[in-house]
Amino acid sequence: MVLEEESKTMILKVFSQKLLMISAASVFITMCTPPEQSDVDSDLAEQARLDSIRKVRCPRIFSSAAEFYKNRDWSATVRAYDELTDLGCDRDDPQEVYLYYAIAYEYMGNYDSSEYVLLKGLSFLPDNIDLRKRLAFAYEKQGKTSLQMDELDRLSFLSPEDIKIKSDLAKLYGDQDRYDDQIAVLKDLLKIDPNNEGAQSDLAQAYEKSGRDPLDVYESRFNNNPENVSYGLDYADKLISADRPYDAVKVLRQVADVDPSSKITLRKLAQAYDSDDNLPDAAKTYEKLFRLDPRDFRVAVKIAEVYVEDEDYSSAFTWADKAVTLSGEGEAYGAKGNVYYKAFQACRSNDISTDDRVIASFAYKQFEEADKKGFSKYSRSKNWLKDNEVLFGKAQWFMMNSDIKNLGYVKVSNNCYSWVTEKLNKEKGW
Repeated sequence: MVLEEESKTMILKVFSQKLLMISAASVFITMCTPPEQSDVDSDLAEQARLDSIRKVRCPRIFSSAAEFYKNRDWSATVRAYDELTDLGCDRDDPQEVYLYYAIAYEYMGNYDSSEYVLLKGLSFLPDNIDLRKRLAFAYEKQGKTSLQMDELDRLSFLSPEDIKIKSDLAKLYGDQDRYDDQIAVLKDLLKIDPNNEGAQSDLAQAYEKSGRDPLDVYESRFNNNPENVSYGLDYADKLISADRPYDAVKVLRQVADVDPSSKITLRKLAQAYDSDDNLPDAAKTYEKLFRLDPRDFRVAVKIAEVYVEDEDYSSAFTWADKAVTLSGEGEAYGAKGNVYYKAFQACRSNDISTDDRVIASFAYKQFEEADKKGFSKYSRSKNWLKDNEVLFGKAQWFMMNSDIKNLGYVKVSNNCYSWVTEKLNKEKGW
């Protein structure tokens, strides 16, 4: 029994050894047998076939796409570029393919498709500036403001000298009330182009909108460009707004030296003198302005107003009368009436004299003429004269002596009205 068991064990062992030898031999034979045509070879063959097709078809399709684009056949252009990308023809010149592919979609108004195409192109050319510019445009047209800003920011990094990119980014920041970001971009822009007028102006406005004092910006750009009249005028305006007319005068005098014939400069300079209570120089400057355009009656009116303010009624009347002669407008009549009115208020006695009444009547008549011509600025003054019974009328004419009555008019003799040469004629019914 034991022998039988030993025999079985021995047989089993021998069988196992043979089986092992057969397996090893099988493996050896397998390793030594040459492989059949592999998948790699199959792929290479397919690639060679496709390359052969592309070699023939890609140039033809490129030519067709160019022709379609030239003829503005955008649908056909898109189809051609679809085929180009499907065939892998985009490998040779991915920028051209994806750029014009996207532009064709833009002309069709399909900005979402343009975005898709551009993103695909950028997967091959991630730093391509032209593609990213088109992508920023596609975002803009779709109202994807945040993505547009991100794209312009990236472009600003990729093309740091491109002023247009920085300008567009700054404007976008401003539109979004991101003034700190806008200021930073504009400062970078001005490092590249210090004399960029648009950037200078935008920077000043950004300072204002962010609650900062923009005067330093305006001062800096004018001092850096003293020949620039526009910069000087802007700076002067800000100085006047800041209640610094004296400093505005200094700036405007510089500007006037650069361009003595600038009407707007002289006008602003006269206004600055007026604000600084320098009335004689204000009047002289307005007179310079009038000499540049002696038909501008409104300048004559302004000169009259300044002289009235300075209580020089003689000069004021000369210029107001000139304005009436030049234009016959209600504004001119109003200015002339105001000279009489202010002189009356300055010169009248406690007991209203005949001369006072005559001057008041002159003022009233001029105000009436202004009203007839649609200029009602002095209506309140006119009504005051009538309501307070200071006009010369029938009762006063009755009291005149016979010599005056025979003449038919009244003239003033008060030294305070020495500049008045007009006569008050007797009216019907007196």
